[in-house]
Amino acid sequence: MSFNGQTIIPAAHNHRDVEKILSLDAEYMVMLETQVGQLKSLINLAASGGKKVLLHADLINGLKNDEYAVDFLCQEIRPAGIISTRGNVIIKAKQNKVIAIQRLFMLDSSAFTKGTALVQKAKPDFIELLPGILPTMVEQMTEMLHIPVIAGGLITSHQQVDDILAAKATAITTSQKSLWK
Repeated sequence: MSFNGQTIIPAAHNHRDVEKILSLDAEYMVMLETQVGQLKSLINLAASGGKKVLLHADLINGLKNDEYAVDFLCQEIRPAGIISTRGNVIIKAKQNKVIAIQRLFMLDSSAFTKGTALVQKAKPDFIELLPGILPTMVEQMTEMLHIPVIAGGLITSHQQVDDILAAKATAITTSQKSLWK
């Protein structure tokens, strides 16, 4: 499973970001912070430009991040995928047959241990590892869990992108507009 060869997945914070992404060749995009009342129009805007949205369920203001919210998102909003730090949300996303991306923050060895246990339980389609500037962690996680890893967070240069992709990351999510090209 991949993103049809797309290695840079632009992440939008607002309506203007979505409009900018529409002009890119990217097929997939991430929708970060938004409000429940804006979801449908943002997804429709992205779809009008042929974009598939990976929706970060944890960052939707006005919507509790639980299984019922995932059912609502999948049935009414219809994103291509759901990103979350919560295992129960990932399991429900998989049941709804959308791309399920488990977001993990690698703060220390304890977070690594807890994160790998969560991934083994939830069995996401992808892992989004943050911060993404840790190529050795990307490679270790990929080899240990045999689940494709997406790197995100604190990636600011093309050299970092190259290093992370060389460490076997499937893709990189970034809101850094200079890397969207």
